[in-house]
Amino acid sequence: MSILAQAATVAPPLESLNPIGVLEDASRNVPGFEGGLSAALNIIILLTVLTVAPAILILCTSFTRMVVVLGLLRQALGTQTLPPSQVIVGLSVLLTAVSMGGTFERMWNEGLGPYARGEQKDQMVAWDNAKAPLREFMIAQIEAAGNTPTVLMILEHRGVDTSEPERLSWEKDVDMLTLVPSFVISELKTAFMIGFRIYLPFLVIDMVISSLLVSMGMMMLPPVLVSLPFKLLLFVLVDGWTLVAGGLLTGVMAPLGGP
Repeated sequence: MSILAQAATVAPPLESLNPIGVLEDASRNVPGFEGGLSAALNIIILLTVLTVAPAILILCTSFTRMVVVLGLLRQALGTQTLPPSQVIVGLSVLLTAVSMGGTFERMWNEGLGPYARGEQKDQMVAWDNAKAPLREFMIAQIEAAGNTPTVLMILEHRGVDTSEPERLSWEKDVDMLTLVPSFVISELKTAFMIGFRIYLPFLVIDMVISSLLVSMGMMMLPPVLVSLPFKLLLFVLVDGWTLVAGGLLTGVMAPLGGP
């Protein structure tokens, strides 16, 4: 029997392989890995997780809504680069942590915590328990925004029969590969709707100032230069930052039974 034939007889079926099992087999069988993974491989895994973490933060949380709305608010004010992008992103991260604190706590208590303490040995069970609260959060936001047609659109492109939507269920038919892009599209739609409402009062101020300058014959004076102090004054008088941040937090937490 040839070497290839012998390998074929002892190789496990492809569907039985998984990354966690491969790492565990390597830790037991590769020389130098006895008793656990090497420090070099641990560093590689840590760097990989740190690389993927920002994408998870952006795609699976309310960060998308926060950063888009705050960015549109800065454009509506007409302050160019103020507040700086670092402040916008930092505030978005903090608002995301506040709005999703309950979800993150459930993910730790139900999935990651027991696995880290050694109470749950199965990695796949820990992953399923950890992602369940996150799935509930994303589903609640999609339903609250009325964007379930986006989910049906993605399911249809993945070859799922959507002719009878009432027969589909979130648990059986919508996996993470369908749920995450649907959630991102839903958050973008919601964020642009909020941005439109924020833009309106500032647009009215710009139009009034522009009309006054034209009527006074001051054609060469940029209207934005004159309207900026009035927009800043209006925003400060109504405590705009508190209103915007409070509205964002309320909009995210309300579907989950928050305050």
